[in-house]
Amino acid sequence: MVKLKWILVSYQVVSLIVLLFIVYSFTKFDSSVGQTKQTMFTMGLLLVVYVPKMILTLLLLGEDIFRIGSGSVNYFLENDNVAFLNSRRKFVSQIGLGLAAIPFMSLIYGITVGKYNYKVIRQRIFFPDLPDAFDGFTITQISDVHSGSFDNPDKINYAIDLVNEQNSDMILFTGDIVNTDAKEMHPWIETFNRIQKHEYGKYSVLGNHDYGEYVTWPTEKDKENNFEAIKDLYGQIGFKLMLNEHTYIEKGSDKIALIGVENWGHNFKKAGDIKKASQGIDQKDFKILMSHDPSHWDYEIKNHESNFHLTLSGHTHGMQFGIEIPGYFKWSLAQYVYAQWAGLYENLGRYVYVNRGFGFHAYPGRVGIMPEITVIELKKGKNVA
Repeated sequence: MVKLKWILVSYQVVSLIVLLFIVYSFTKFDSSVGQTKQTMFTMGLLLVVYVPKMILTLLLLGEDIFRIGSGSVNYFLENDNVAFLNSRRKFVSQIGLGLAAIPFMSLIYGITVGKYNYKVIRQRIFFPDLPDAFDGFTITQISDVHSGSFDNPDKINYAIDLVNEQNSDMILFTGDIVNTDAKEMHPWIETFNRIQKHEYGKYSVLGNHDYGEYVTWPTEKDKENNFEAIKDLYGQIGFKLMLNEHTYIEKGSDKIALIGVENWGHNFKKAGDIKKASQGIDQKDFKILMSHDPSHWDYEIKNHESNFHLTLSGHTHGMQFGIEIPGYFKWSLAQYVYAQWAGLYENLGRYVYVNRGFGFHAYPGRVGIMPEITVIELKKGKNVA
């Protein structure tokens, strides 16, 4: 009995220390710096400790409500002599502990393994009007690098090796090279320069984090300088940054239009200008659009008169937490915010593919929704989602 008491006291002391550390860390958050390794560790600790507690609390609270209701019925209607409040059933507590262990172990796994558990996802998309020369054309897509969150050079080098192994015709990077500050990418420039040249080019667009708008800058000039430095980063790793503009990718006697817009998000910065970016493109041209936030496709692109055949996006990360059984089932809290949040979606023969992200942000891990390197193969033929 004394041993159990000491275990309980020790647990309460540790819980108090963790709570005080979390509160202290959040009070020390510097809005001029933004996310740091410290804030990410704190967020991870908060989730690991309190998500299981919440599940256990809700289950036990539910049983308490049931016990109070049952006791009230016994007392007022049956008028028997049993105790008003029955003791808590042991098996309910055991079930609660078992359920709480699931997110606890999952979140630990996500931090230690999941965040670098890269998956190569292949997607074949059919278009009846794809130019003949591009039948079988392959595109590697990466998105949401968030280089300021990285902490393991070996894992990042492994991911770059995976990118190169795909040997695609072209590679597209759909934004968020950093969390906030251009300096975050400096230790990783040499690593990302290992991405091999692709026959038909390396192109990129900006994401919402690339504008440096989630911290307080000393002056507007400092913010502008950081933005220019971030735009320059894409060039430093060999990508052509497209700022509301387009180019033509030519193969044989055929060509397709590649359009890149700045960030446009329903609840985020709307710097993307699809009209400017596509000016001069013929309505009949086959078009691939890079737009970081998939809400752009949902609100402006999917029914656009210019007929954008394929849009490539990222941004959502799939919330870095969910359940996914490829080909059968996928769920994440992201689906309650974004109509298109991971994978391929179609509307009237027009498609958007939402990459699940290369890096991670806020929560320093991934559970169920793994970091993704996408390989898209364009095929000429009947529409098949």
